[in-house]
Amino acid sequence: MFDESYEARTAEVESLLEAARWAPSAGNSQPWAFITARRGDAVHTRLFRHLAASSARWAPTASILVVNLCHRHVEDTDWDYSEFSLYDLGQAVAHMTIQAQSLGLYARQFRAFDQAGIAVEFDVPTHWQVTSMTAFGRLPAAVGTPPPIPADVGRSRQRRSMSEVSWLTGEGR
Repeated sequence: MFDESYEARTAEVESLLEAARWAPSAGNSQPWAFITARRGDAVHTRLFRHLAASSARWAPTASILVVNLCHRHVEDTDWDYSEFSLYDLGQAVAHMTIQAQSLGLYARQFRAFDQAGIAVEFDVPTHWQVTSMTAFGRLPAAVGTPPPIPADVGRSRQRRSMSEVSWLTGEGR
């Protein structure tokens, strides 16, 4: 899925994390953290063994893999750290995704991996939640041609109608 010849630069990883760092969050709590890996480094090797078969087919060709972590609970309790922590993590990941586009990178978010295995592998404290992963890379392209459309883009995607997602319009309900 990704161009295996493209190697992400350290500055690109830093730029993605910087975009996430500036995402808005409830009370400026910033309840997110990330494990980043560049293809070929030791962290990438450690992450690879936790990928499900479906993601292990394409994720290893990504230039960057990012594990998205959410600060879920106050340490040593089952109390929510912030009732908005998952939403806030989503904001941070969305900011990374937009930054990736500005760098000419394509992002694919996924959940096909062993969350518990990664938590153990990287000593993630129990009040943090391994939530999702994002793969970043360039799409392969022949010289002088636009990048190809990813294979899954052509698949039929069912979406709810606009009237179903727009709860209240100027006309009322």
